[in-house]
Amino acid sequence: VNYYFDYRISCERIKGVYRSKNPSYNRLTVLDKNNGGKADSLNAGVNICRSSLFVSIDADSIIEADSILKLVKPFLEQKDKKVIGTGGVIRIVNSCDVERGHIREIRIPSKFLPRLQVLEYTRAFLLGRMAWSQLDGLMLISGAMGLFDRETVIRAGGYSLKTVGEDMELVLRMRRYMAESETKYEVTYIPDPLCWTEVPSDLKSMRKQRTRWTRGLIESLRTHRKMFLNSQYGRLGLLGYPYWFFFEWMAPLVAFGGFIYTIYLIIRDSLNWPFYLLLFLFVYSFAVSLSTWAILFEEITFHKYKRKRDVLKLVGVAFLEPFFYPVHTYFAVRGNFEALRGKKGWGSAERSGFAKKKKARTRVIDDTNEFSQ
Repeated sequence: VNYYFDYRISCERIKGVYRSKNPSYNRLTVLDKNNGGKADSLNAGVNICRSSLFVSIDADSIIEADSILKLVKPFLEQKDKKVIGTGGVIRIVNSCDVERGHIREIRIPSKFLPRLQVLEYTRAFLLGRMAWSQLDGLMLISGAMGLFDRETVIRAGGYSLKTVGEDMELVLRMRRYMAESETKYEVTYIPDPLCWTEVPSDLKSMRKQRTRWTRGLIESLRTHRKMFLNSQYGRLGLLGYPYWFFFEWMAPLVAFGGFIYTIYLIIRDSLNWPFYLLLFLFVYSFAVSLSTWAILFEEITFHKYKRKRDVLKLVGVAFLEPFFYPVHTYFAVRGNFEALRGKKGWGSAERSGFAKKKKARTRVIDDTNEFSQ
C-alpha cells in the first residue's frame, strides 16, 4: 500500500508496507525491510507508527486481554509529570495450556530450570521493580512488553544497535534525555501480570540468555556512565545506577572470587567451619524466606495457580534454588569475559513454542480418485 512515513530514526531500508484486504485485519500493518536485527526492526516500527504511544512485544510472548488498557492508564492519569514509559509483571508460560494465542490453563513448569526462573521472575517483578518504581529508580522495562511515548523515544534516538540490551539502554537514554532537558517525567510500573513469556528449559539455552543479559547490562552501564552518582539525574543517578553497578555487575565477580577463596581455604585446612556454617545457614534462610514470601504474596494477590500443589512445588523449589546460585554466578562471569572480548550479537535461541504437537496427517489421491488418509 502507499504509506507515507519519515525515517526519523535511522534503520535499514523499508522495502514495502502491506495491509490485508480482510476487514478483520484492517489495522494490521506488515513491513518488508532489510534485516538489521531486533533493535533496527523496532526502530522501523517506531518510524511508521502514527499514534503517540507504542507497545513493543517479544515474539515469544502472550499478552493478557486487558494488558494494553492497564499499561496506558498511567499515561492518562498523570497530570503533573510526563509519563515516558511503563511496564508490568512478566510471567512464565512454559507448560501452560495455550490455544490460538490464549492461555486456557495456567500450570507450573514441568521442568526444574523453568521452575527456578518462576521464582526469579516473581522476586524481580513483584518485589524488585515495584520498589524501584516507588523510588523513581526504575532502569529497565522488559523487552517482553512495554508501552512508550513515541516522541520521547524518537528524540532520545530510538533503540540502540550497539547493544544486546536494547530494552535497558533505551530506558536509560530516555531518562537521561528528560533529565538533561529539565522536563518532569516518570517511568511507571504496573504490578499486574500483563505478559507471559517462554524461558529456557535447558542449561545451554539458559547460559546463552544470561551471558547475553550480562553483556547488555555492561554495555548499557558503560554507555551511560556519566549518570553514576550524578545528582543531576536524581535518585536514578544516586541510587538506581549505583545499585545496578555494584549488585548486578560487580557482585557476581566478587561472589566468584569468594568461591575460589573458600576452596583455597578448604584445601589449606584454614576454613573456620563454625563461622562458615553459621553464615551459610543465615544466608540460606534469608534466601528461602524471601522467595517463599514472594510466592505467597503473589498467590494471595493474583491467585493465578489454581492448584495448591503447584504453589507447594514452588515453595519446594525455593529450598533448592540457593544451591543453583554458583551456576548463575558462572553465567555472569562468563558474560563479563565475553563483554571484555568484545563479543557482539544475540546468537541463536531455541524455543519450543506454544502450539501443541499433533501427529502429521497426509492425504493422497490414488488411481481410483479416492482419498486415503
